[in-house]
Amino acid sequence: MSTTITEIQGIAPTTVDADGMLARTMRILSCFTADEPELSASRLGALTGLSSSTLHRILAQMLELGLLARTPGRRYAVGARLWELGELSPLALRLRETALPYMSRLYEATGENVHLAVLDSAQPEQATALYVGRLSGRTSIPTLSRMGGRQPLHTTGVGKALLATQSPEWLERFLSRPLERETMHSITDPDEVRAEIDRARARGYATTREEMTLGNVSVAAHIGSVAGLPPTALGVVTRMDGADTRRLGALVTQTAADLGRALRAA
Repeated sequence: MSTTITEIQGIAPTTVDADGMLARTMRILSCFTADEPELSASRLGALTGLSSSTLHRILAQMLELGLLARTPGRRYAVGARLWELGELSPLALRLRETALPYMSRLYEATGENVHLAVLDSAQPEQATALYVGRLSGRTSIPTLSRMGGRQPLHTTGVGKALLATQSPEWLERFLSRPLERETMHSITDPDEVRAEIDRARARGYATTREEMTLGNVSVAAHIGSVAGLPPTALGVVTRMDGADTRRLGALVTQTAADLGRALRAA
């Protein structure tokens, strides 16, 4: 059954098949990445495999709804309506807005990158760290993270802190998949990852050393369970040379605890 433009707006909800309008719309939206934020119709056709007539019909509807926007050179970009709707997510409206003062305090104390990330996907086999907040300064060390970006759990500080919140059964499923090596220092052996998680739980914060980016050290802690929000972690990324992980650990764990209390009291 085809889904009409009215149904996408929610006026007449309906069930769509696996290759219905909503599924094809998501196939188009999923083509946009940080590396390719603007795409031509021909590029979208190649990425989605949709026929030209189907693609152009859906693109016209998405433009009408504000899900896509035109850019110079006859290209398309994610539309303002999607951003507007995304800002209504609890990850933005509740979590990030509450976290910003605490992230600012941590940035002022360290002068380095401050990250806020959540565990994305309840399925361990697909789980990643989704970055929902980020603060950095002119002198902060470069990182691969970005707002709305995803990074592996086993090679990032926030990721290891998030892993420390999970049950043995969940971790067993997560560690049953091959773990990618991002750098020569990445820990990919399941037993070594378990040991890292145990250390994080024992001291209250997780660390990485050049496991995602060479020359970087990260320190992160989870904020504790908050009703209505996924597991969340707060972390700092700094230069390996001269990094005082104990001092950073104390700052991060205190800030994460304060943020957790603020969220639970809200």
